[in-house]
Amino acid sequence: MYKLSEKGDRIRSMFDEIAPRYDFLNRLLSLGIDRHWRRFAVGQLAIPDSGELLDIATGTGDVALEIARQSPRDVTIVGADVSREMVEIGRQKVAASPHAGRITFEISPCEALPFADNRFNGITIAFGIRNVVDRQLGLNEMYRVLKPGGRVVILEFSTPTFPPFRAIYQFYFLKVLPRIGGLFSRQSAYQYLPDSVMEFPPREEFKTLMAAAGFRHLRHIDLTFGIATVYIGDK
Repeated sequence: MYKLSEKGDRIRSMFDEIAPRYDFLNRLLSLGIDRHWRRFAVGQLAIPDSGELLDIATGTGDVALEIARQSPRDVTIVGADVSREMVEIGRQKVAASPHAGRITFEISPCEALPFADNRFNGITIAFGIRNVVDRQLGLNEMYRVLKPGGRVVILEFSTPTFPPFRAIYQFYFLKVLPRIGGLFSRQSAYQYLPDSVMEFPPREEFKTLMAAAGFRHLRHIDLTFGIATVYIGDK
């Protein structure tokens, strides 16, 4: 069984703690734009009839539910996340949705996915790859469980490239967002968010990690002036 590092255990505990307010704060702090980003990311998958998809760092299941909305009814989805509290909320959301029965959950870190080689037709991970402590190992695991011909779609925060907008964004992200988050939840978690984004590798450097895992036909698409970026790779 994979043992989380001390940092990984802290991240898991943090998400367990903020789980009850996580969805509310996502909508509030992004002004609802996060829903558009998830829809767009899921739209980049190539989902076959009767396929099986994996959503890593599924959290409360937003991306898993979006995959279900955008796919045929015979497509099934597995959501995997290291936070049991987040997954429990996801299970409740799925049970109350029209997609109950199509989505199941596993408690698992990205670095040690409990799935057979070449199992899934597609993989998503939204706003989660920066929380994977051993990022290269996590990407290697994604490649392992993806079928040949399958696609990975990674949605992550990024730093805008246009200087005037970047300055405004960084003021909001570094100064305002942690304060708002602290009013409703654990402030240190919403300080961790901008800190982890600023530490995330630049776009081309991250695609180099994806290539090292084996992914090909790599490309990225910036969303909302580069606040978020979608990375796409094929096996």
